[in-house]
Amino acid sequence: MTIQIRTLTPTIGAEIGGIDLAGPLSNQQFDAIHQALLDHQVIFFRDQRMTVAQHKDFGARFGKLHIHPNAPKTLPDHPEILTIKAGPDSKRVAGEVWHSDVSCDVEPPMGSILHIHEVPENGGGDTMFASMYAAYDALSPAMQSILGTLTAVHDSRKSANHQYRDPAPDQQFPHAEHPIIRTHPETGRRALFVNRGFTTRIPQLTQTESDALLEMLFRHAETPKFVCRFKWQPNSVAFWDNRAVQHQALWDYFPQRRFGYRVTICGDRPR
Repeated sequence: MTIQIRTLTPTIGAEIGGIDLAGPLSNQQFDAIHQALLDHQVIFFRDQRMTVAQHKDFGARFGKLHIHPNAPKTLPDHPEILTIKAGPDSKRVAGEVWHSDVSCDVEPPMGSILHIHEVPENGGGDTMFASMYAAYDALSPAMQSILGTLTAVHDSRKSANHQYRDPAPDQQFPHAEHPIIRTHPETGRRALFVNRGFTTRIPQLTQTESDALLEMLFRHAETPKFVCRFKWQPNSVAFWDNRAVQHQALWDYFPQRRFGYRVTICGDRPR
């Protein structure tokens, strides 16, 4: 069966049909999905029924699976699986602030694959994805030049401060320094690489200068024209390229439940 690709916006996002992610992928199917990810930065699939093992197998076709440094291991036999859940007892939800997954790692993840099983019964719980290619391209040449000389610190304690105060024995809280403008290792395109969830400061600047410039870049990255919005249904899958996008999970459904699993694929050091 031929894979169908339907773009969601001219800038970012596509929905993929004609594929069953639970089964083994042919090389042709894998290449088509991989190319769609590179072309559209985030891709979506509907009506996918995958077991945890099948979910991991699909992710492993793209690279070694990442183990989150400080998220609870809710499935001890599957440490690569990150449980995404919220309900009536939740005090916070993962991903509510714009971010690129685990950008605080020295080698941040290449991509993430989220399989949502349960959605809020009255709607809500959409995820927003923003193109950092588009964010970079929209900057003035002068600003592109300045940012190309700067780095930024990404610290997991910014997003996991509640865990850092009382960590579990197996939790780690990495931090790293990355270029503010990174070059995608496969497409060669440049992307803005700072995010509100993890980025804390620009070490080449004073604190006042750093705070002001980062706030401008955060607001710029979140500009609506760079964004697509995905409405989840049961058994939907989203696969996003952390090297080119950041995202935000909307928590507008309390106290209803939303539940799923995510695998994350290891990446390389931003350059």
